[in-house]
Amino acid sequence: MSETGRNDSPPRKTRVAVVMGGISSEREISLESGRNIFGKLPKERYEALPVFMDRRGGLWHIPLKHLMRNATADIEEDLDGGARRIPYEELKSIVDIVYIALHGKYGEDGCFQGLLELLGVPYVGSGVLGSALAMNKYVSRQLLAHAGIGVPKTLRVSREDWAAGEEPVRDDIEENIGYPCVIKPTREGCSTAVSRVTERNELGPAIEAALQWDADILVEEYIRGMEVTCGVIGTDDPRALTPSETIPTADILSLEDKFLYGQGENKTPARLTPDILERVRETALKTFVTLGLKVYARIDMFVREDGAVVVLEPNSLPGMTPATVLFHQAAESGINQSDLMDRIIRYSLEAHEKKKGPL
Repeated sequence: MSETGRNDSPPRKTRVAVVMGGISSEREISLESGRNIFGKLPKERYEALPVFMDRRGGLWHIPLKHLMRNATADIEEDLDGGARRIPYEELKSIVDIVYIALHGKYGEDGCFQGLLELLGVPYVGSGVLGSALAMNKYVSRQLLAHAGIGVPKTLRVSREDWAAGEEPVRDDIEENIGYPCVIKPTREGCSTAVSRVTERNELGPAIEAALQWDADILVEEYIRGMEVTCGVIGTDDPRALTPSETIPTADILSLEDKFLYGQGENKTPARLTPDILERVRETALKTFVTLGLKVYARIDMFVREDGAVVVLEPNSLPGMTPATVLFHQAAESGINQSDLMDRIIRYSLEAHEKKKGPL
């Protein structure tokens, strides 16, 4: 306390747990996202705590030497070497907000969000319902189609359908989707088990591969045109960023195309006419609102050869690796990486302060 009676000590920094790793197929990308978020958070405003989620869902405060390991398995093997286990019930007493850098099942699909709601801990991004809807491609497409938003022609195949009779499933696909078609799990990302099928005898291996990851899979039309993606930020008055064009190195956009620096090619803004660019932005924004997403998301789409925009999937917790296209789009609006992360945290805290019940 100063002689004038004022408290001249600097304001306490916001304590942020950056949670990365997890138990999904996307844990390695999560580690890259978490590392980047931890390193780029504005240090004058935030006190970042690196937190690793192991394959059993346990949380650990890890030292910096662990954060620099090559893979999640390397970290997990050495948790006894300086990491501290964090009971879930302790989170509220040590952090002000959780920056969820998890991707995929149990981290991006509403499960972890629901746990944090029960603990009374604010977190970044969408709430329980929005996260669950965004993760389930089949359900989200039904809702988007009902709202008048274009989606691919899609057929759902369950494990039970396939077990009951493979030939009827093949016939159904040929009658309703045709070739080429794309087969993928319903609730996976990062191009996990995604196959392009061009003839009947390729269906079996592709379906079996996808069923390794989920009990329901999707068979969708193969869309010709330009693949684009567009970030959306905000809560009460969200806005779409500048759309990017994603250029795959093969028929299907791969994990390396999406996240490995120098592998895939992205162009921001996408090479589209101004009116179609605006149509892409409008579609991304309408998707964000229709699914009840919050704070930030990335919407992956196709622009068909006739100019129609089709939504492939929303990403409620998009990758935040150094090479992610979301940073390129934000830069077009004069927002650097640290500024974007700062906005995400501020928007999230505001959303949790105003919510009634779960976000």
